[in-house]
Amino acid sequence: MFALLLALGSSLAYGCADFLGGLGARRAHVLRTVLVAAPASLVVELLLWPVLGASFSPAAVGWGAASGVASAAAFALLYKTLAIGPMNVLSPVTALVSAALPVAVGLLQGERPGPAGLLGLPLALVAVLLVSAGHGADSARPSRTALLLAFGAGAAIALQLVFLHQAPSDSGVAPLIIGRAVSSAVTLVAAAVMYRALGPERPAYAVSATAGALDSVANLLFLLAARSGDLTVVAVITALYPAGTVLLARAVLGERVHRGQLVGLGAAAVAVGLLALT
Repeated sequence: MFALLLALGSSLAYGCADFLGGLGARRAHVLRTVLVAAPASLVVELLLWPVLGASFSPAAVGWGAASGVASAAAFALLYKTLAIGPMNVLSPVTALVSAALPVAVGLLQGERPGPAGLLGLPLALVAVLLVSAGHGADSARPSRTALLLAFGAGAAIALQLVFLHQAPSDSGVAPLIIGRAVSSAVTLVAAAVMYRALGPERPAYAVSATAGALDSVANLLFLLAARSGDLTVVAVITALYPAGTVLLARAVLGERVHRGQLVGLGAAAVAVGLLALT
């Protein structure tokens, strides 16, 4: 139950971070937004170091670095995917893949959910698909390239979570610090290479920094949840992060919540209840 609550917190933090990151990216090139968010995220993790400790063993450094590379790849593939569109088709594909792959890894590692979990896991995957989907009545059919990029983005997000889960349980926040340092370095290199294409607009500093801080909180809560519970359950609950984004967009921007998304939110609530019984 404790792992489930941590995973829910991680999902909410990821959803809020995505919403704020999206707002920041409206004012300036997304790389400019990330150049603010990444250092803010790293600062939060460094502040957590004295509180939660960090053991920089070879395994912690290796898995942390791998998660950082996967995080940078996820960022690049996700925004390229959404730039091609249609978003309301590709976004749920990405979210579903990011949930399904860690579940498969957990099952291969010998995790076996109980009867309630066997009902809750597929229901949660359906909820991920519904919550992250927009109104698709007038959607164009995605190209093969866009679908491949969507699968790639989802796989990269999933790998980031799996790699964090593989880090030693006694490593504290070391995997998070290493991962954030690596992903920040990759982002800085990308920004330097694309400097002329970034444009003159300044990012929304406060919004972008808050998004980065929330992303760190989400990573931490996922790591703690994965250390105290099954990856199959933790990953699929974490992947419900589009629910937070959808609800914030409704409350702040007045965006419409579509009927399918409401069904998805209801399915997510039922799935969480079932998984709490495992």
